[in-house]
Amino acid sequence: MNSVSTLLELLQAKAGNQSAIIIPETGTHVSYNSLARQVMAMAQVLKGAGIRRGDRVAIVLPNGLPAIVSFLAAALAGTAAPMNPNYRCEEFSFFLEDTGARLMICPAHGAEEARRAASERVSVLTVVQDADGTVQLHGTADRTPLPEPSAEDIALILHTSGSTGQPKRVPLQHCNLTVSAANIASTYGLTPEDVSLCVMPLFHIHGLVASTLAPLLSGGSVVVPTKFNPLAFWRLVREHQITWYSAVPTIHQLLMERAARHDSSIGTPTLRFVRSCSAPLSPALMRQAEEKFGAPVLEAYGMTEAAHQMASNPLPPQARKPGSVGRATGSVRISVIDEQGNHLATGRRGEVVIQGPSVFRGYENNSNAEAFANGWFRTGDEGYLDDDGYLFLTGRIKEMINRAGEKIPPRYIDEVLLKHPAVAEAVTFGFPHPVLGEEVAAAIVLRQPESESALLRYCRQHLAAFECPKRLHFVERIPRTATGKVQRRVVADAILGEAA
Repeated sequence: MNSVSTLLELLQAKAGNQSAIIIPETGTHVSYNSLARQVMAMAQVLKGAGIRRGDRVAIVLPNGLPAIVSFLAAALAGTAAPMNPNYRCEEFSFFLEDTGARLMICPAHGAEEARRAASERVSVLTVVQDADGTVQLHGTADRTPLPEPSAEDIALILHTSGSTGQPKRVPLQHCNLTVSAANIASTYGLTPEDVSLCVMPLFHIHGLVASTLAPLLSGGSVVVPTKFNPLAFWRLVREHQITWYSAVPTIHQLLMERAARHDSSIGTPTLRFVRSCSAPLSPALMRQAEEKFGAPVLEAYGMTEAAHQMASNPLPPQARKPGSVGRATGSVRISVIDEQGNHLATGRRGEVVIQGPSVFRGYENNSNAEAFANGWFRTGDEGYLDDDGYLFLTGRIKEMINRAGEKIPPRYIDEVLLKHPAVAEAVTFGFPHPVLGEEVAAAIVLRQPESESALLRYCRQHLAAFECPKRLHFVERIPRTATGKVQRRVVADAILGEAA
């Protein structure tokens, strides 16, 4: 699987009439041959619109075949820049300017905010899909041969979530994406018989690489609903004989709430594993999900700067460890360093750093001096490796609560709170204290009534005194990014702002 180094080679590696993409709303099956033809045809239209290697093509589309074809075509003709279709005009304006997009692909209906942001600055082309599953981009094709991309050409531009400031622009090369896709396919033993259900957005690295490129590289099929619907999930699994899917814990949690009405496992014989990535998976949710799915739930570790996956828990019969994101996968190397950049022994906590051919070479709009340490990319995550090489993450370094010099990992407090039967969600954060610098607080979503005093007593029974929250804030929901991540600073600012 490592023999392909560009998305063009990935697209050409599989041929025939086997289903590559399945559109569940219409029951349409798009073969590998058809997918390749559609991508190349759209790339020629982009070339006809003046797009050349490195030119950024903004893509504002919901999940579906048009989003996949547009992403691949833009990556071949220039550089794909997928954007969240739910952005407001001001957000589109920022990202269009920041990426230097020369052209935008939009659906025939909707995307008014994106079109308004494009205005006179960026040309807009409309994409349509016929009833037979053929995607076309309105424009004039350039019939001259399309220059083949090299492994080092930038295929994709994405932004980090910006949890610690302005979003950083991440350029990913063709080889970054193909290596990562091969890594994922190898980790889970994907074959042409596997059918992936894509429930993650296709403007995010998780959906693009794990749910789409990895199964396409292995010759499997990808079922792509326009929108994730927990009510329709199990019907899709049965009808299309889904063998695996990957999602953030928020989606798993929604499915568990739906499954709570069932007394027994509602898994199907075809579902051979479930993958969780892009946010911490609590051990309690992992156990609950395995019981209901009737399949192993494997937590993985990925980030945009590594073209997604760096580590994963393995398939049975190898051990999967609750609370761990697993071992380094494929050609990725993982280590842990201290503040001076020294590599630490197993069991010692420090900053997680990574190396490997899937890792990007540096941000475009940000200083890289602090992003790398002696050739290792600094993830900004704190964690430790155990004696078996399994990585345990304890939190984001910049989110650590500093109470009188004692560094408290908020994720640990979250996990303790989540073990209480009344707590559905918990997010711990620091708040200013005049003497200690910071104190511990938590935002909590209850699944059943419980008093603050009872929860605080529970914390005192399971946490050291300095770790116990001094304030609990009961909320109806926890704000998350479009991809299901919790940004602790956003939660803290919202709650502390309301309390001021």
